[in-house]
Amino acid sequence: MAAAYDDRDGKIWMDGKLVDWRSANVHILTHGLHYASSVFEGERCYNGKIFESVKHSERLHTSGGLLDMPIPYSVEEIEQAKYDVLKANGWDDAYVRVVAWRGAGEDMGVASSRNPVRMAVAAWEWGAYYGDAKMKGAKLDISKWKRPSPETIPSHAKAAGLYMICTMSKHAAEAKGCSDAMMFDYRGYVAEATGANIFFVKDGEVHTPLPDCFLNGITRQTVVGMLKDRQIPVHERHIMPEELESFEQCWLTGTAAEVTPVGQIGDYNFEVGTMARDISESYEKLVRS
Repeated sequence: MAAAYDDRDGKIWMDGKLVDWRSANVHILTHGLHYASSVFEGERCYNGKIFESVKHSERLHTSGGLLDMPIPYSVEEIEQAKYDVLKANGWDDAYVRVVAWRGAGEDMGVASSRNPVRMAVAAWEWGAYYGDAKMKGAKLDISKWKRPSPETIPSHAKAAGLYMICTMSKHAAEAKGCSDAMMFDYRGYVAEATGANIFFVKDGEVHTPLPDCFLNGITRQTVVGMLKDRQIPVHERHIMPEELESFEQCWLTGTAAEVTPVGQIGDYNFEVGTMARDISESYEKLVRS
C-alpha cells in the first residue's frame, strides 16, 4: 500500500519554489480550508508530456477569475512549475495536481480580498482510476445529489467547493459496491459522474449531456473531436432519465478516468461495445503520441 499523501518522499512546488514533500503545509487559518476559496486542475503526463497542459493552465486562470481570486502566476510560469515538479521527482508518467487558494492573511471571515492567493503543484504516480473497469465496464450508482443551477454557483469553474456533493455521492456509491455515481442536474436531466463526463451510444450515434451547468471537461472536448473526425454523429443535448433504458453503450471521460466504459448505472445495463473500446484505445494512443 502506498504511503499516505502527506507522508511521502519527493518535491512539491509551492509559491515559486520546490520544497520537500512533507514540508508543503499551510496554516490552520488558511481561508481556503474554511470557505472553499480554492480552484485546481488535474492533469496526466504521458511519456514526459502533459496532455493538453496549456489548456489546463488557462482553465485554472479562468476558474480563479470566476471565484474573484486572480491567479498570481502566468500560464507560462504554471507550465514551468509543472515540468519542474516532474523533473525533480524523476517521473515521465504521472498525475499532476495544480491548486490555488486564498491563504491565511488579514481576513478570517467570508470576505478574503486582503489574503494572498497561493499556488502549489504536486504530482504522483497513479494508475487506472477505476481499476479494471476498462475491460469489464464500471458500475455506477445514481446519486441523490444534483448538480446545482449556474445561478447559484460558478458552475464552469473547477472549484473545490463544487466537489463536496461529489465526494458524498462517491462515498455512497462505494458503500454499494460501485465505482462511482451518476448525477442528474437541478432540472432532472442526466449530467455527469462525480468527476467525469458521460457519453451514451444508440444506433451508432453518440449522445452526451449539454454542459450548461457543469464542467465541459478537456477530455470530453477531446473525445467529441475524435468522434467527429470519425464522422460519428454527436448529439450534445439534454438527456432525460427515462432514456437510459434505450442506450446500448456508455463511457466516462476525464483526466483521471481517461476513457472508461460503463457496464451498469443503477438498474440499467450497457454493453462494453466496439465503439466504447475503440474510443478508449484511440484515446490511449493519442495521449502517448
